[in-house]
Amino acid sequence: MARVARSRETLAAKRRTTPIRVLIAKPGLDGHDRGAKVVARALRDAGMEVIYAGLRQTPEEIVRAAVEEDVDLVGLSILSGAHMALFPKVLRLLKKESHPSIQVFAGGIIPDEDARRLKRMGVRAIFGPGASLEEIVRTAEKLARPSA
Repeated sequence: MARVARSRETLAAKRRTTPIRVLIAKPGLDGHDRGAKVVARALRDAGMEVIYAGLRQTPEEIVRAAVEEDVDLVGLSILSGAHMALFPKVLRLLKKESHPSIQVFAGGIIPDEDARRLKRMGVRAIFGPGASLEEIVRTAEKLARPSA
């Protein structure tokens, strides 16, 4: 039993000392990525390792990259209005790939009603226009390190 406790302590210590890894992705045909790049830079400046997946990613490509890069968080950015089709698919694929521990947050133009539905589906936080970078960084840290 002591061995298991030490193993858990070691894992917890490792999680506290390794940087948070975040994948920022632009799903669908949305071609505007300035906001996603600003958020990626803010997360990087806060000490996180950020992988920017680029524009026009499919949910399958996003999940594959998240798993391959062993990320703690996936940040999805969308302005095209396709969030109700694309975000749930990312969540389903993460669950199907046995990676439900990867937390998903989002930003973009998402109506309040859709934001509530997406949160019920598992998107942990949604940021609209005008959200502060400090708030996004703080939220990412809380999502990745809930016990810290």
